[in-house]
Amino acid sequence: MQQNAYSTRQEVSGTFGAAASSHWIVSQIGMSILEKGGNAFDAAVAAAFTMQVAEPHQNSLGGEVVILCHRGKAPAPVVICGQGVAPAKAHIAHMTALGFKYMPPTGVVSAVVPGAFDAWMMMLRDYGTMQVGEILAPAIYYAKNGVPLSRETSQHINHSADLFREHWPSSAEIYLPHNEVPQAGELFCNPDLAATYELIVKEAEGGGMDRLRRIESARKAFYAGPLAERIVAFCARPTAVDSSGACHTGLLDFDDMGSWQATYEAPESIEFHGWRVFKPGIWSQGPAFLQLLALLNDGSIFDMDPFGAEYAHHVVESLKLVYADREAWYGDAETIRPDLSALLAEDYTAQRRKLISAQASLELRPGSIGNRQPHLPQFETKLSGGVDEERLTLATLTAREPGSGDTCHLDVTDRWGNSVAATPSGGGLGFSPTVPGLGFSLNTRAQMFWLQYGLSSSLVPRTRPRTTLSPTIALRGDDETLAFGTRGADYQDQWVAQFLFRHIGFAMDLQEAWDAPMFHSDHWPMSIFPRDASPGKLTLDERFEQGMLGKLRERGHDVRVKKGRRWGRGCATKREGRTLRAAASSTVLQSVAAAR
Repeated sequence: MQQNAYSTRQEVSGTFGAAASSHWIVSQIGMSILEKGGNAFDAAVAAAFTMQVAEPHQNSLGGEVVILCHRGKAPAPVVICGQGVAPAKAHIAHMTALGFKYMPPTGVVSAVVPGAFDAWMMMLRDYGTMQVGEILAPAIYYAKNGVPLSRETSQHINHSADLFREHWPSSAEIYLPHNEVPQAGELFCNPDLAATYELIVKEAEGGGMDRLRRIESARKAFYAGPLAERIVAFCARPTAVDSSGACHTGLLDFDDMGSWQATYEAPESIEFHGWRVFKPGIWSQGPAFLQLLALLNDGSIFDMDPFGAEYAHHVVESLKLVYADREAWYGDAETIRPDLSALLAEDYTAQRRKLISAQASLELRPGSIGNRQPHLPQFETKLSGGVDEERLTLATLTAREPGSGDTCHLDVTDRWGNSVAATPSGGGLGFSPTVPGLGFSLNTRAQMFWLQYGLSSSLVPRTRPRTTLSPTIALRGDDETLAFGTRGADYQDQWVAQFLFRHIGFAMDLQEAWDAPMFHSDHWPMSIFPRDASPGKLTLDERFEQGMLGKLRERGHDVRVKKGRRWGRGCATKREGRTLRAAASSTVLQSVAAAR
């Protein structure tokens, strides 16, 4: 099998700058900021706000983001956590009294503090060079004058059209002009969102001539000013039907908004095959990727056929172990979660590696940390369940194909060696109603909390939900930086693993590594509704050979083939000395990489 047999695009390269994202306009905006003299951090911020206009089904100004930013030849990137916390009134007892078994995936009751805006402003303040007005100008232009609607966005609007008409009139006003679903290619405008961005710029410029003071004024406007007031007022009104079929008020209040801010954190990391790989902390899904690399660090998978049954089996069985640990140990509860070093320790990893056998496991087997026993949430199992089943009713509202909604990704690298990998998410148009007059929706990230006591990811006021957002930066020596990521909830670190292995272990370029066939598992409980698990289920791209599928079935895997569907919806930029490279998975029609 030829390594480039599945590539449908060419990896792009240059020496000036590189950008990749899940939308062609977003990548071009990133490059345009570099052309104007901005750095990678400026470019990423401008691209991110434009993404909110271009892909409203994937993210919004009311959402969240996790960012890894790396400055030049620094020894490590830093994490900017734009994952907001649960409101002070968010208690398990309150939610169960309302009749919820799980946090609802739609409406406003599952909204946490919107974290994306502050995270982007922090990076602009501390790493960027440009003014708020310059950064928001492209987003304002497209929101006012229209962005060519992608086929995918049109499909999402069509999917939610009846919901908008019957229950979410503020969303219908924005997304159903003349009560019709806008078609792919039409210019789609969001004048309310344009006005919101203009208000932010006005508030920023009211801070005087100093750039830093302007940024602080913008932050204040969002979290303790007019925008916060309108967000909180909307949450307080029981007008938004959620997945229960009833209207519940949101829990966010003015103090929740004003008392929160994004944070800088040191990343977690591991050495793998000559690279140092960096991820966000154990409050995210990211360390599962590092645990996977630890399990596979002997390099044996690079002696296997990357399109063969032995390879897929070994990777999937390793994934089952690390995602079991995710369920038992990951979260923001400091008194419960362990230090990640215990989960990456050589002796622990060696014991876990012994559990991998020639047959597929149908159990969820988290490990013990010292004398501490793991505690798993209570969840349902469903043969061949997972989020790719057709369960689209008013009671669920949110079922989607894997990776198809509510998250996107972007990467930027500049000529000075700065790099950004960021995964924006939350506030997708079908998950929460549009805040009237503001043009954007709030996130529903609290759906990732469990309504069970004593877990690392139990619902606790003012804690972060265990997010699946998981950007990656990897470094090799002083001259190589690789920034990459994908959308896809629980599938993110499954797909990026396959990308990384193909690129650094099988010598595929960035484009080849993303375009080749992918697989993923639903063995563990999903982080999003309906939160069930499908033991042994392994879904593969239809381009894998039939003989390989048969061998996996012989090993006990519940093999499913999704026809006409491809995964690995990722992006990447890479610096190799002066050469900059970029790629965007062709599985998303509108995704594009740019470089010069």
